[in-house]
Amino acid sequence: MEAKPPRRTRERILEVSLRLFNDIGEPNVTTTTIAEEMKISPGNLYYHFRNKDDIINSIFAQFEQEIERRLRLPDDHKPKLDEVWTYLQYMSEFLWRFRFLYRDLNDLLARNRTLETHFKVIVGHKKRFAREMCDLLVAEGEMEITPEQIEVVTTNMVVLSTYWLSYQFVMNPRKYNDPAEIGAGLHQASYHILSQMAPYLKGSSREMYDRMARESSSKGAQ
Repeated sequence: MEAKPPRRTRERILEVSLRLFNDIGEPNVTTTTIAEEMKISPGNLYYHFRNKDDIINSIFAQFEQEIERRLRLPDDHKPKLDEVWTYLQYMSEFLWRFRFLYRDLNDLLARNRTLETHFKVIVGHKKRFAREMCDLLVAEGEMEITPEQIEVVTTNMVVLSTYWLSYQFVMNPRKYNDPAEIGAGLHQASYHILSQMAPYLKGSSREMYDRMARESSSKGAQ
């Protein structure tokens, strides 16, 4: 069996930086911290990246490419509410991988022009995705809601999905990097996001939501 080629230094820098940003917070990590963790010289690191923002932008580019791919409803069928629920939980695992972007979001946007402009686009993609879900349910007769109400509901869904990790950090700062603690709470975000749609659901979608809400409540009590 052929041995895998060693990872390039640039890829390792991004991998280690992402882990450090996630574990101890991006503001607490310097290029020196990264170089020491990798046991390479700062000069070697600067050969690949000009500064810490260059590293952040490279990680963000990976995140941006992937989340844009994920924020699309399937083309081959019309998803039901339970499929959307499962999809949101699947998304939570992806957000956990890049959690520093959400935990340190306001600080990052305030000093990084690239993230400031590009994250607005991602928020727009999130809102479009939420609107498409609502429009689909309305078309199927499973949701009764006005365009004005859709605007409010989708905005609330985007705010919840964007700031849920910040909320968890406030509530559990000492357990923030515990996957069992925060990961479980992150899955609960699916329930809270879809709950914005609940008052307007009808028929089988309402029944489906009520069943999922009971299951979510039962898991949260364990």
